[in-house]
Amino acid sequence: MQTDLPLGSGSAIARRWFLQQCGVGLGAVALEALGARSARAASLPPQRPATAKNVIYLFMAGAPSHLELFDYKPQLAKYDGQSPPAELLKGYRAAFINPNSTLMGPKFKFAKHGQSGAAISELLPHLASVADDIAIVRSMQTDAFNHAPGQILMSTGSQQFGKPSLGSWLMYGLGSECADLPGFVVFSTGRSGPSGGCSNWGSGFLPTTHQGVELRTDSDPVLYLNNPPGVDQRLQRASLNAINQLNAENLAAMGDPEIATRIAAYEMAYRMQAAAPEVVDLSQEPQQILDLYGAEPGKRSFANTCLLARRLVERGVRFVEIFHEAWDQHGYLVKDLMKNCADTDRACGALITDLKQRGLLDETLVVWGGEFGRTPMVQGDPSDLDAGRDHHPNAFTMWLAGGGIKPGITYGETDDFGFNVSHDSVHVRDLHATILHTLGFDHNRLTYKHQGLDQKLTGVLPARVVQELLA
Repeated sequence: MQTDLPLGSGSAIARRWFLQQCGVGLGAVALEALGARSARAASLPPQRPATAKNVIYLFMAGAPSHLELFDYKPQLAKYDGQSPPAELLKGYRAAFINPNSTLMGPKFKFAKHGQSGAAISELLPHLASVADDIAIVRSMQTDAFNHAPGQILMSTGSQQFGKPSLGSWLMYGLGSECADLPGFVVFSTGRSGPSGGCSNWGSGFLPTTHQGVELRTDSDPVLYLNNPPGVDQRLQRASLNAINQLNAENLAAMGDPEIATRIAAYEMAYRMQAAAPEVVDLSQEPQQILDLYGAEPGKRSFANTCLLARRLVERGVRFVEIFHEAWDQHGYLVKDLMKNCADTDRACGALITDLKQRGLLDETLVVWGGEFGRTPMVQGDPSDLDAGRDHHPNAFTMWLAGGGIKPGITYGETDDFGFNVSHDSVHVRDLHATILHTLGFDHNRLTYKHQGLDQKLTGVLPARVVQELLA
């Protein structure tokens, strides 16, 4: 039997010819998949019943002081101005201060709130109003004591750059339920972006289609939603088809997965032109909702971004992360904490209230926290207004809500000075394992083969699901 099909090695049909000449080449298949209304990841199905579908992560970059916000220590107030006990400092490595710096008592009052009796600072009245809806974890621990490594560790499970972020793992494991918007969206508010940069939402060794897409926090979160004069939708579609065809041919020839990512990005951008204007238009929200958040359409603010996060998960976006970088209080602790909390507290409480009244809190996991805590020892002159606290990895506080988390509890304890965890420690790895658990995954089984190893978010060291946090 004669054939004019070009042959490759081993009498197999040449790969390049097949992909270029057949109507079902990689490019066509990719575009067909991209157009599906229910985009799924080519990965493991959930390994247990999930209690959460989406995540909103409020990353307070810079490390909030647990001692002023959630972990009240009367003993620290009692020993204000005195040297810390010698046994407390054994083997301790500080970031910028002399570890023997004197202790500094809490700068704000605490009160118990809700039926749970959660102790919360006077700086967080709005969060205090939803105390019975959140779980406060006062026993967090990390391995890093500087910002970039600490943020990368909290985001990716490793202090080394190049690992996939939590949001990317979820996109790999679950895919997105929204075909017209990115499944992993990132915002950056506050004075600057996170110290760890875009590695906090990168895909690492996972396909880059799973990386986070950063949207702006200005009046126009997505640029170039409108076509320039003279370009209508028909012309744009024809141009994009031609570009995609060229990219598909290049993909067939080179086999580079980054070309598939480029095709996906162009197609997503095209669909976002129709979907995004409605999503980012906060003026559609009732006035009472804007007032609840303290949101003002067209204004750059943490409040606007929290409201956008709710609108995004409402439309099927899998993971929304907001980085608010303003919490590195080496100095001016009192003044800057007051500002930080004024900028964020109302919107955090509103997000919980809004999700709950819409029936979304049960399926949306909300996480709040920074990369580490602050020292009970003072940085600077404690008698001056510019006194602050140094970095502290041994103990800090985070809170979670919704998505199968037990509401109205406080978990874990620190010692009398808020220096070390005394009961029920929760490492960053444990937090990641617990988050994956709520989304239906065993952290040991959500893996990706890379460099001959089955890589995973929680790494090779032991990690546990914190069952006590689960409803």
